Amino acid sequence: MQNALPYVWDYNITPEQFTTLLEGKLTIGRLDRDWAMLRLIEYASYEDIIRTIGMKNLLNEYPRLRSRIRSVSRKRGFDFLVDWVPTHHPEWLQ
Repeated sequence: MQNALPYVWDYNITPEQFTTLLEGKLTIGRLDRDWAMLRLIEYASYEDIIRTIGMKNLLNEYPRLRSRIRSVSRKRGFDFLVDWVPTHHPEWLQ
């Protein structure tokens, strides 16, 4: 099955299932909300991440998920974002 979501290339799940996982309304084996959030953070573009889960949700969830992110460069980028946005653009968190 060719997946419409490039960040779940290795799983046979639909975009609708992925969205439901993100909402916390579905679990498929070990695939749950945290898995879906990590997939986005690790593999999706910044634009897809913000469009899909929003800045406020990202900044709220990131500290809890940080230790499970494998990419050092992604961690560095999101660490910066978590510190920078509240100070320079608090309106993005509304």
